[in-house]
Amino acid sequence: MRFALATQPADPERENEDFAAVATGAAVLLDGAGVGGVETGCTHGVAWFSGTLGALLLRSIAAHPSRSLAECLGDSIGVVRSLHEDSCDLAHRASPTSTVVAARVGGGALEYLVLGDSTLLLADGDGGTEVVTDRRLDVVGKRLRGPVDALPTGSPEHSAALAEYRDALTGLRNRPDGFWIAGPDPRAAENALTGTVPLDSLVSVTLMSDGATRLVDRFELADWREALAILNSDGPSELIRCVRETEGEDPDGRRWPRGKARDDATALHWFLP
Repeated sequence: MRFALATQPADPERENEDFAAVATGAAVLLDGAGVGGVETGCTHGVAWFSGTLGALLLRSIAAHPSRSLAECLGDSIGVVRSLHEDSCDLAHRASPTSTVVAARVGGGALEYLVLGDSTLLLADGDGGTEVVTDRRLDVVGKRLRGPVDALPTGSPEHSAALAEYRDALTGLRNRPDGFWIAGPDPRAAENALTGTVPLDSLVSVTLMSDGATRLVDRFELADWREALAILNSDGPSELIRCVRETEGEDPDGRRWPRGKARDDATALHWFLP
């Protein structure tokens, strides 16, 4: 099995809040989330949260093949909570959170988990693709983000509308009528999208943060087969380069309204035997 990984922060002067890593037969990707310009209640920060949770999750799923990915994620969230609940305010509305994508090979199958708006791309030997993305955040967001998309990205008015939007989203976090994401509560793991796929039906699996999928699901300049062709021929770095080039052509979000002009972008492409 071979892996190719690329990651790039939205701003080279700021921390990359994405995290991705691999072990034998396992891979994880997390996209950390906070509330821009707002105190999180955590002294460690979003990048610490996503990186610590990701490392613990990878260790757990590699070391405990008999435990489901959801069980491993719940356990890992609990461990992270224990690491900072005495020093940080985990009840704070803006406490750090993270999407999670995890995949593990065993018993002739690929087991996967997706929580939050990151993406898993499964490719078969005939060039077909299956996309697993948790769209619950998108469904909630569409109800709330109209004022945000009507304003130029990065303008003071856009920033104010974005702050209101994010505050409203935070109130719907980890609720049945809202969306689910990894944060202080291990029960979020029980609400992840999970499944298994026969290993002999796959040639690759790709884990991507939403900053890396923009070429397809935000800009609509490629479909998933075309994105897969880029990954197979030139690798994750080229996919991210295409995203950055497109972002640069629309810095104000006029053509493609979005909360961030640029976002942390990570893609982990896993070639299966």
